[in-house]
Formats: sequence, structure tokens, C-alpha cells
Amino acid sequence: MNGGDEVVAAPGGPPQPLEWKFSQVFGERTAGEEVQEVDIISAIEFDKTGDHLATGDRGGRVVLFERTDTKDNGGTRRDLERMDYPISRHPEFRYKTEFQSHEPEVFFSHELLIHRHHYYLLLVSVFKLLILTMCIFFCQFDYLKSLEIEEKINKIRWCQTANGALFLLSTNDKTIKFWKVQEKKVKKISEMNVDPSKAVGNGNLASSSNLGSSKMHLANGGCPDRSFSCLSNDISFPPGGIPSLRLPQVTSHETSLVARCRRVYAHAHDYHINSISNNSDGETFISADDLRINLWNLEISNQSFNIVDVKPANMEDLTEVITSAEFHPTHCNTLAYSSSKGSIRLIDLRQSALCDSHAKLFEEQEAPGARSFFTEIIASISDIKFGKDGRYILSRDYMTLKLWDINMDSGPVTTFQVHEYLRPKLCDLYENDSIFDKFECCLSGDGLRVGTGSYSNLFRVFGCGAGSTEATTLEASKNPMRRQVPTPSRPSRSLSSSITRVVRRGAENPGVDANGNCFDFTTKLLHLAWHPTENSIACAAANSLYMYYA
Repeated sequence: MNGGDEVVAAPGGPPQPLEWKFSQVFGERTAGEEVQEVDIISAIEFDKTGDHLATGDRGGRVVLFERTDTKDNGGTRRDLERMDYPISRHPEFRYKTEFQSHEPEVFFSHELLIHRHHYYLLLVSVFKLLILTMCIFFCQFDYLKSLEIEEKINKIRWCQTANGALFLLSTNDKTIKFWKVQEKKVKKISEMNVDPSKAVGNGNLASSSNLGSSKMHLANGGCPDRSFSCLSNDISFPPGGIPSLRLPQVTSHETSLVARCRRVYAHAHDYHINSISNNSDGETFISADDLRINLWNLEISNQSFNIVDVKPANMEDLTEVITSAEFHPTHCNTLAYSSSKGSIRLIDLRQSALCDSHAKLFEEQEAPGARSFFTEIIASISDIKFGKDGRYILSRDYMTLKLWDINMDSGPVTTFQVHEYLRPKLCDLYENDSIFDKFECCLSGDGLRVGTGSYSNLFRVFGCGAGSTEATTLEASKNPMRRQVPTPSRPSRSLSSSITRVVRRGAENPGVDANGNCFDFTTKLLHLAWHPTENSIACAAANSLYMYYA
């Protein structure tokens, strides 16, 4: 340009790393405080608006939180965003309500398969002992089955709202429940029927006990109520009626939240449910266990359709299991599921009723000579998530996060190293059972960042934009930038009975990362969720819910 005008270059390149700040914590524990097993958070989920957050715990409870910082800004948060209103305060949530979603139950499978060397002796009570003794004599249990079903909430998924009510799905290992949470107004009578100071006769005329015996004769001299005698000495109404008699006034002074279970979807899974996912049509959802995926209609609880079945004719030929499943965010006919072999299959429900074949297969080829005893264990995918636009799939295995483009099945577009420093200690991790930990993953609403958890209550945030090198390690504490803190004691965790877990006992040995920091494998951040529209993360550290914003 002429005239000495300066040309300001447009900003380019990857976005700058975010500066994360502590927002709030619910259920914070003090140093040395013992945590009850039932209070440990096992599921976290934002709704589509981000105005509500739900958590589930191992005690079968669901706790709801509601956002409060946008309610007094002159409109809803979406209205303010359309007006480009600057939200200067960090997101604030408050406790809304909680309810008991699931209870412990005993499950006796109707499908008892004969297998050698697979006995379950569960000596819990005399009744169970007798039942199991009979089963041992007459048949042997399938080793995928479990008799005792924990109340622990495995997954929570929000459904579409209607008439101001909140709807959500929650599941434990066997049973899915559909909940409605709604505000109910508490109605009270604010005024009495009769003014006591202006009572007539004996002072009880207006009471309901004496109205039936009052002298109210009909035109023909009959009595209006034949069940009562019309006595001549009854008190008569004065001329002009009773001025002080008036209708009771009913007013609503307060509201209370009521959670009601609308439907129960049960007896459809022989193995442990690991995933539920809502369809974009708002009418159906899927539930996945180790070997099958079922399709449900929200309005029908006694019937489901089996759309994926990977169970072999002979269970000894079993080589992989389903670990996670999720619907496409916008295409109601498309869903993806992952396996213990590290692959992701994309299926199209329009192809056939039983989706034995996949539309696309996403898996990474092993490097020559890289296979070891732990290769298949650490390759197992513990969680998958679709991006908001549905083009990308984020997967989490034990060592890495991988971002896949559904239009490119040759390999992941990006791989983020999460636990590479633990590779020399895989033997110790196998012995102390930590190698089977299932970490979740999440994506930001704009698709520019991904996150996942780690040990010592740490979680990692990576930038996935073009040219981004962002890799931030944060701690679930009031000072998220602090890398290592003394960890309070915690009770030993319970073992899952899922097929994807191998039960081995050993010493809980701490690990050391690349910087020489000691890691405690007994404290782990497995569950976290990213706000759908803002850079805000909610994560669970044992029984505490921490929230951060940037």
C-alpha cells in the first residue's frame, strides 16, 4: 500500500496455551481423611447446554449441579453469547439435588454355559452358599457372568429436556434407568375456612363435622342427606348466610425437586454394561456390554434390539471384547465402538439389522518387533468420544490419546503420549493391577484441545490444532499448576469383575515420571468432562469434584 500505511498481519498459527485457574470444589477432603468407598465418583457428564452437571458414585447415587453465574445477567447464557456479552466471572455451579439411582442386586443369569475349570464360590450368606452349591453340582458358570451386581454408576447421559424438567439415563453393570427431575410446588392453605372470632351458635357450625347435621331443608320438606336424621333442634343458618365463611385460599410458597424413575431397562445384558449413548433423533439410545450392543427406544422398556454381537460360538475362541460405544452426534444411523485390541469400528445401522460387518475400521499397525507381553493390554481402548461436529473420534488407551479422522482409516492423525514414562515399569504396573485402569477422555467444544486423566490426581490437556505443541499437566487441587503434593491416605479400591480385567494382587509401588516426580498409583483421575461450549473442565479425584476454567 502507498502513503506509508502499515499493514497489520492477521493472527495465525496455533492458539496460545490456556492458563487454567481453579473454579470451585465440592466434597473436598482434609489431609488424612478416610474416603468411604461408596462416595467415590464414578461418572461425570455435562448436559448439552452446559448449565447442568451430573455425577454418579459407587454408592449408586446421582448428584446434580446447576450453573448460577449466568442467571442474573439479564438473560440466558445463550442470549448473552448472541449479544457478544462478555462473561467476566468464572463459571459457578451450586448443588441442586441428589437421588438414589441404583441399589445392590443379585443377578442370576439365565444363560449358564458349561466350561471347564471356571467355578465361582461366593460364600456371602447361607442362602447364596446353598444356591451356588447346587449350581456347582449341576452346571458351571460362564466366567463372564457375575452374581453380585454393584450399585456403582458406570455412566450417565443427559436426554432432551421438556417442560422445564430434566431427563437423564444412568446405568450400573446390568440395569439402565430413565429419570425425570422436576420442580414441584409445595401448596399450603394460607387462610382458615372460618374466622374463629365470628363463629355462630356453638362455635362449631362451620366445621366439617357439623355441616352434615345442619338443618338444611329442601323445598318439599325433605332432608338433603338421607344418612342423617333431620332433627328439629338442629342449629339453623341465620338469614343472609354466614359472612365469615369463605373458600380456603391455597398458595404455593416454595418448590422442591423431585426425581422420579420413569422407566427401567433391565434383563437385556448378560455381561457388564460399559457404555450408554443417546441418539441424535432424541428417541433411541444404545447400551453396550463386553460382547453385545443393544438398541433401545426411550418409551419402550421391555424390548431392545441386538445390533452388534461379537460373542463366538465357543467362548474359548474369544479374542476381543467391546470396551466403549457412542452414537454419532448428528447422524442417527452411525455409531462407533472400540475393542480391547485397540481398534475402532464405525457401523451404519442402515446396512442390516445385525451389524456383523463394519463400514470402517480404524486401527494402527504395530511396528515390526515392537510386540511384547503387554502390547495387547496397553492397546485396549478404555474410552472413545466423538468431536462436536462428528468428524473426529478421540480414543484413550493406557499409554496414549489418539485422534482419528473418520475420513482417513489408515491411522490416527495425532497421537498424544500420556504415560510414556511408565513404559519401563509395565511389569510393576501389571503386578499391582494398575495397568487395567480405565481412563476417560474428553474434547473441547471447539475441537482445538483434548484432555485425559493420569495418576497422582493429575490430568493432561493437549492442543490438537494445526501446529499446536500445547501440553499442560494440571493437578486436581486448588492450585492446579502445582505438579506434586503429599497424597492423603485412601482405602484400597475394589476390583472390577469385567471380562476386560485380569485380577492380580501385588504391592502398590509408586512410579517416577521423566522429571523424577514420584507418582502414587492409588490416586488416579479416571473421570473428567469438558464443558460443551466453554473452556471449563470438571474432574473427579476420589469423592471430590474439582472444576477449572481458562
